[in-house]
Amino acid sequence: MRLCANARAPRQGCSGAVEAMALLLLLLLGLSQAQSVPQQTACASSTPQSLKQPQYQNTTQEDTGVGFMAALVQSFLHTVQPNPFPKDLILQLVRQYNFSEDLIRDVLLYEVGFLVCLAIGILYIVLMPIVGLFLACCRCCGNCGGKMYQKQTSSTHCHRRALYWSAFVTTGIILAGNVCMFKSNEALRVSVDQSPVELHNSLDNIHTFLTSAPQQIDSVVNESYKTVEKVTGNLHDIGPQLGEEIQKQFRGTLDPALNSVKLLDRETVDLSDRLKKLNSSLEELQSSMDLLQANVTAVKTRINQTISKPACSGCENVKPELDKITVDTSISVPELNEFQSAVDEVVKSNLNSRISEVEDYFQSIPQTVTDETKDIVQDSIQVLGNMKTQISQVTSDISLTSVFQNVLGQLGTAQMEINRVLPQVQKAENIRWAVCVVLCCVVLLVVVCYFLGLVLGPLGLSPKSDPTKRSYTANCGGTFLMMGAGFSLLFAWLFMIAVLILFLLGGNVYTLVCQPWNNGQLLEFIDTPGLIPGLDIGPSLGLKTNLNLTSIYRDCEKNQPLWTTLHLHELVDLDDLLNVSKYTEEIEKNFENAVISLSSVTLLSTEVKTKLRSVSSKAEDFDPTPVTQQINDFTRISLNSTADQLDTLADTQSDGDIQRELRGQARDLRQIQANIELTIIPQLESLNSTIKGFQPTAEKINGTVGEVLSTVGAAQDFLNTNTTQIVKTESRKFLDCQLDYFILYADWAKHTITQQVGRCGPVAGAVDSVEIVLCAYMVESLNAFWFSLGWCMIFFVPGIIFSIKLAKYYRRMKYTDVYDNHAAVNHIPRAHTKFT
Repeated sequence: MRLCANARAPRQGCSGAVEAMALLLLLLLGLSQAQSVPQQTACASSTPQSLKQPQYQNTTQEDTGVGFMAALVQSFLHTVQPNPFPKDLILQLVRQYNFSEDLIRDVLLYEVGFLVCLAIGILYIVLMPIVGLFLACCRCCGNCGGKMYQKQTSSTHCHRRALYWSAFVTTGIILAGNVCMFKSNEALRVSVDQSPVELHNSLDNIHTFLTSAPQQIDSVVNESYKTVEKVTGNLHDIGPQLGEEIQKQFRGTLDPALNSVKLLDRETVDLSDRLKKLNSSLEELQSSMDLLQANVTAVKTRINQTISKPACSGCENVKPELDKITVDTSISVPELNEFQSAVDEVVKSNLNSRISEVEDYFQSIPQTVTDETKDIVQDSIQVLGNMKTQISQVTSDISLTSVFQNVLGQLGTAQMEINRVLPQVQKAENIRWAVCVVLCCVVLLVVVCYFLGLVLGPLGLSPKSDPTKRSYTANCGGTFLMMGAGFSLLFAWLFMIAVLILFLLGGNVYTLVCQPWNNGQLLEFIDTPGLIPGLDIGPSLGLKTNLNLTSIYRDCEKNQPLWTTLHLHELVDLDDLLNVSKYTEEIEKNFENAVISLSSVTLLSTEVKTKLRSVSSKAEDFDPTPVTQQINDFTRISLNSTADQLDTLADTQSDGDIQRELRGQARDLRQIQANIELTIIPQLESLNSTIKGFQPTAEKINGTVGEVLSTVGAAQDFLNTNTTQIVKTESRKFLDCQLDYFILYADWAKHTITQQVGRCGPVAGAVDSVEIVLCAYMVESLNAFWFSLGWCMIFFVPGIIFSIKLAKYYRRMKYTDVYDNHAAVNHIPRAHTKFT
């Protein structure tokens, strides 16, 4: 049944063709009930996994073929039997219980080639012992070369050489046939020895196939449970899954707004700290300034008292300079207090707590989704439970496992039967091999006798010697030639009986079984309606198409799945079986009726926005220039010049008391000036530096407030207008994702069932193993054996003739014959010429 013999993998083997064929039929009938269910799919991002295929044993065995002999024998059998496969004739033989003369005539006409060969063989069997008997009798009577006398002629040596080489070539041909006998006999033995192993491997592969196919179905069904469980888990986890997706949609707009508010909060706190530091510096400076003012006033009063005394001479000139001693201690920032108040109001608003409230609100979205969809989830889970229940019912309706178990039981019985008969088969094979070895050895004995005669005869022969005086070596060579001819006459007709029996058996097996098996005609014949009762696979399975073994084998040879091989689409509506829309539509309807409402949230209240605008306005109005000018004016005050004038005035006084008072008041002024330089001036410089550092912060807060108000306003508008739509959109995406699990699962399951489940290549492999070992190995080896034996038997005839005729040239004769090689000489008189 090698439909593609040239493209076949290495030959496989097993024995028991009838049992294997019956097992194949049983298996194919059992596979008819195979129906399939799916494996799990994932959401749109996952790729369905291919169904794992079982691992089968390698059934490839060593090639035990007989080489060129197979083609030679097949060519001979095609010549003997050129007729095509007799399908109609076999049908008549099977269906007719009483054989008519016409039927018998048709059978004989079909087997006419074998009958002719049979007649020739019978003629050989009959004539060979008769000829041998007559030859023996004639020789005993001194005839047919029995008389030990050899006439010597001029062509004796030429005749001997011609007979010698004829006998030599004939013996070589017989030896070649004998070698082929040994080789074919050993090839047949190896095939029979290997066939149990190959048979067990093939049966194990079928066992693996029968076991794995239901497991594949179960795995597909189990994956459907996983799909249901996956979607059920997603529904239970709808809060985190759907809620997080909703949060992601808000984050793009909300996070920048919240981050800007956080930044504003930090800047506001920083600005408040700077304002407090600035006010503290002003208060400290003002305290120092007040003390300075008091000291300057006190000193100025004492100076006025001193220069107002009558004893003070020339003191009137100092009064204008004294009037210049004025210290403006009022350094103030009028906008600073208002700015401080506005910033404090924003700080009191606690923007950070507001941010936390908003974030808590959005963090609560998953829990809100869970609470809002509680009833929907329960209803959907109930629908999924119904789906799971129906899938369980579908698996219980498929009787594939029970059918395969029955086939496995039959398979186990077949294996037990094979194991039971194997010892008997092995014993019979040993006997057959021994008998064939004996046949080969007998033929080899004839060949050895011939070769010894062909070697010893010429070795001991002296061509010029008297035939009665030939050497013992030459005589021994002639005796061996006669022994070879005697053995040939003794065993040839018996061996020809074996040739005929094996020829009729092996030749008809090849022409009626192996050849049509190889080209597919045998399966087509078995598919003949009514030939085998109960083999109408299509109608028995309820199929509309006519399913037969040929189509099944061809599909299995291509390793097709059961769905394709058995046309299960006619039995199972896979689209309806995997139709999940009735469940998904109910789940979809539940979700469409769901309302997930998220309460509105206000990022910043109107009051807070007003406070922020106030801060922005105060920051914009803040101008540090007057303060800087006041500081610059104060730093130009110098009391040392007035003190120098008082010292000069004291030098001109005659009154010692006035002189001492003026000098003391000059020291006081210098002390106040030193205090200004050591205390007031650093404070003023620090204040000036603080104001300069505060100014960029004030300018920055203005821009930050504007950005916050803009970002928060946009985010608030987005929340107010898009929240409902976002919830609907994400809910739809979540639902579509869950539905995709079933849709992708159904698609994958349909592909798996129709393309991967139950690839029946091992079934075709088992049939091929039977055909390869039975026909390509066993029958070919058997045919090569009888062909080689028949080859030897045919050349026994010329071998007998040549060896008997050649033996007389080497054997020692009893009577001599001398060949005279001298011819008589007649003298012819010479003519005499007379000259004149």
